[in-house]
Formats: sequence, structure tokens, C-alpha cells
Amino acid sequence: MKRAGVLTLAPNALVYDREPAREQDVLREVALALMRFSPMVAVCEEETVVIDVSASLRLFGGILRICHQMRQVVDAVGVTVRMSVAPTGQGAWMLAKVLIKDGRRRVLKMRSLERALDALSYLAVPEVRPFADWFAGLGCRVLEDIRRLPRAGLKKRCSVDLLDSLDRAYGLSPELYEWLDVPPTFSARVELPDRVEHAEAILFSARRLVVQLCGWLSAQQLALTHASVTLEHERGREAIEPTTIDLALAEPTWHEEHLVRLLKERLGRVELQAAVIAVRLSATKVQAAEPPTDTLFPDPGGSAEDHNRLLELLVARLGPENVLRPAPTSDHRPEYANRWVSVQDDAKPDAAPSELPRPTWLLETPVRLMVKNHRPFYGSSLKLVSTGERIEAGWFDGGLTARDYFVAEAADKSCYWIYRERPSATSDEVRWFLHGLFG
Repeated sequence: MKRAGVLTLAPNALVYDREPAREQDVLREVALALMRFSPMVAVCEEETVVIDVSASLRLFGGILRICHQMRQVVDAVGVTVRMSVAPTGQGAWMLAKVLIKDGRRRVLKMRSLERALDALSYLAVPEVRPFADWFAGLGCRVLEDIRRLPRAGLKKRCSVDLLDSLDRAYGLSPELYEWLDVPPTFSARVELPDRVEHAEAILFSARRLVVQLCGWLSAQQLALTHASVTLEHERGREAIEPTTIDLALAEPTWHEEHLVRLLKERLGRVELQAAVIAVRLSATKVQAAEPPTDTLFPDPGGSAEDHNRLLELLVARLGPENVLRPAPTSDHRPEYANRWVSVQDDAKPDAAPSELPRPTWLLETPVRLMVKNHRPFYGSSLKLVSTGERIEAGWFDGGLTARDYFVAEAADKSCYWIYRERPSATSDEVRWFLHGLFG
């Protein structure tokens, strides 16, 4: 209908102009997201994506599971789909164009495909539509009726394109597709349907970008190590710079579930300065993907990949400044040697200053201990259970330290790290201090 007729019947109707360029962009987004299942993806006419999954069935657990996962990916992009499976791409395309009750149809054998295509209306073939009246006059209703006509006459009246289309659909001639080229880098942008003032509400649209990223990574056989999410704000007289969220992964990955969960944690910690109108996701660092090794006897407590994923989630939830790892420095004084850095810091630990037992948990300020019966006391008398470690250093930077360290055991078998100050020339008093705790 024309615009005037629509507004006459429904004055409150919203009328939008078609944007073919944006439709093609969305179609390419779907094709890129589906490349996680196969690199052989082609964008065809009439909003159609053809994908050859014959080599991926075993990897994804069969045709039923791969179809279910494909539908989830397409739903994440935000479009609806009619899906069909057939031994030929042209045949699957024709079956998908016909309205089906449940939106899907699977034909796995050539004989079944031939029967299914024969029962289709001849209007399912684009090359037939210009001659629809002529075929109707001949009494044709389905493709089987057209196939019964002499090929020579069809070639003369309808050109060779019609016969080629039918031959490709029925598997009588080879199919040649122009497979989608994978871009060398990934950077995708999506405009939000409305102004968003809460960062957590952006996750739905951001997932659309994540599924495209996972498809790109799978097609390139790459794994993601660093990515950036840019939140674009409204433009105006007082423009605000976009908000950038950096995602650093401890373990390279190409899995959608992990990336979405990590992004959700980061968005939950972001306070927006202004409303967001668009989101951009860019892969800044990638590396060659390595498949996980399945050992016969896995290590207890999870694999190294599970450990790294846990660290990533903790960093996303608590911030990199609150998730630390030990990086001791080469200094005999414990308060200087005991250095902690962020898990995202590349600082490497120096050589350990001593091979004697030292606790990981040091007190920020040593606690002076009481002395009873010539023994240090902390809840109970402490018994020295190790040889002494004498530390006398710091003369070179003005922080002279002269101590004798011991491992002490309390009555409840708890172990502490205590030290005795070396007597000085001005005082002979023996003073004991608690400096560390053992787990």
C-alpha cells in the first residue's frame, strides 16, 4: 500500500522508510556471527545466508545441535530466521523461502529433497516468477509440473538460468558460491534503540557484537587476549568523550559465554556520565588459538584455564587494583621483599632472598610481644621451632635492620613468624615482635 492509504486507514501508524544499506549490514553481521560454525558462508539474494556445515557436524554434535546453536546466534543478533537443511544449498534456500509452520525444515537425503522440492510452488524459484502467467496457463502449480516440460522448450522460452537454478537445487549440477571474506581486523558498532542511562542495560546490544566477534575469531582460528568496548554518548554543544572499557583476559578465549559474563561484570562497575547511544567492540590483541588438551587424569581443582577465568571474573568484579599476586623483590628485609602487584601487571619476581621458611601474610606493622618467663608470649607462650635467620641490611639506603627471625609455635599448634631485635650499643633490652602468620 501507499503511504497515504496506510495513514487513511490507520492515522497512528508509524511509517519507516526502508534502508537497503542497513539491511545488508545486518545480513553481513549475521553471516559473520555464523562463521563460528563454518568458514564457508555466503550472502545471497533475498536476505539469504547459505552455510556449508558438512565438515562441522561431528564437532558440534550433529545437525540438531548445530541448528539449535545457529538459532541462538541469530536471535542474539536481533533478527528472525527461517532455517532449513538440505544436501544442496539451493534446495535448502528454496525450502526456507516457503512458509513453514515451525520455521524449520530438514531434508538429509537426496531422494527426500527431490520429493520435497517437487511439492513446492513454482514461485519459490526466482527465475520462474517472470513467466508465472505462462506457466499458470499451462496448468503448472508445483515444480514437479515444470520439470515434466521439455528442457529444450524451457531453455528456448525461459533462458538457461531457470534450468541452471533447478539443476543446482536438485543436485544435478555443481554449486559455486562466493564465500564471505573475513576482515583482517575486527571492529563492529551497533546503535542502541534508545538512550540508555544505565550501563547494565547495554549488555543486550553488546551481546550482538560479542557473537560477531566469536564468529570472526573462529573463522580466523584466533583467540582474544585484549578487547575494548567504547560507549558513545549523545552529541551536542558540550560533547562528552566516549567511555572506554578495556577487557584484558588472562587466558586467550573465543567462547561467547565467557566474554558475555566478563563484559557483564565490567558494565556493572561503570558509572555513566551521560546517556549512551551506540556501542563499539574492537579486538585489540589476538593470538593463534590452541585447542584445549584433554588429559586422561585431569588435575584436581580445575585446569589452568578455569583458574585464569576465575581471575578474570574477579578483576572484572573487584577491579585490577584489588586482585594481586606476589612479585617479591631481591631484598633481605621482609617488608621490602614482600611486594604485591596486580594480576594484570607484567612485573616479574626477582630471585628469592632466602630459602628459609617465610610466611606469605606479613603484618603491615609488626606487633610487639610480651615476654613471660624469658619467652615471647602471644595468647600463650611461644616455642621456637626453627633455626634463626639473621637479617642485617639496609645500611645503604638509611633503613638499617638488625633482626633474628624464628618460626614460633603456640600452644594450639599455630605457627607465627617472630623476630628479636639485635641489642644495640644504647640498650640491652630484648624485644620480640610478631611480623608474619603462617596458614
